[in-house]
Amino acid sequence: MLRQRILTAAILALLVVWVVLKLPTTGFGLALLAVILPAAWEWARLAGLDGTRDRLLYGGGVLALILACWPLVGSTAFVGGLSATVVAGWCCALIWLWRYAERPDRLSRPMTVAGAGLMVLVAPWVALVALRGEFGARYVLFLLLLVWVADIGAYFAGRRWGRRKLARTISPGKTWEGVWGATAAVLAFALAGAAVLGVGVRWPWFVAICLVTVGFSIVGDLFESMMKRQCGLKDSGSLLPGHGGVLDRVDSLTAAAPVFVLGLYGMRG
Repeated sequence: MLRQRILTAAILALLVVWVVLKLPTTGFGLALLAVILPAAWEWARLAGLDGTRDRLLYGGGVLALILACWPLVGSTAFVGGLSATVVAGWCCALIWLWRYAERPDRLSRPMTVAGAGLMVLVAPWVALVALRGEFGARYVLFLLLLVWVADIGAYFAGRRWGRRKLARTISPGKTWEGVWGATAAVLAFALAGAAVLGVGVRWPWFVAICLVTVGFSIVGDLFESMMKRQCGLKDSGSLLPGHGGVLDRVDSLTAAAPVFVLGLYGMRG
């Protein structure tokens, strides 16, 4: 199982790096659709849409929204406004998580989950394509690495020192010590990234953006875990050998991408 997991991760990492660095922005957007649409199929299941027809319709709705947004991705006002709205939505998700942690027997309405999925799936596509077009491939790759570094830091710190549960009823494996490990790893990586990307005198702002981004990435991870727990699922799907579903791999990024782009817009002024 571990060997399969490592092999899948290595293949995915190489593929992602090639897509980010080599494809033009339009090709990058199309490649992202190859991730978002399977994720929409999985989210439809979390929303209680078990039939093939209903899940295809849900995926079609996500695709239609993305296609409607595509001509507007070059507009800073549109992307910034959408990102700000979505960040506010993720703040509301914190309340949703808190209420579920207090009352795990309280199930969310399927239509509410389906509506939340539109934010979870469409907004990161818009944010990543805008990031690729306005700031370049290096910033996209940095964001992906930032989320991965946070996950690695949380994993090892949690295994070594983890004692206090972060959200026992939602994701029992996550600990506060893991959060601090992720924070320490991200702080070091953000400082290095600020130098490599040539951020200059605005490096404190950039580091702060990275820390806030990773904070929201944890919320995204917990949010998907809550949805799976309500459905009695361990994984969102089985598309990726040893890694579960597509949502299981991108849940942190769904919240992180809009936050990161919004922060960069603010830093740029």
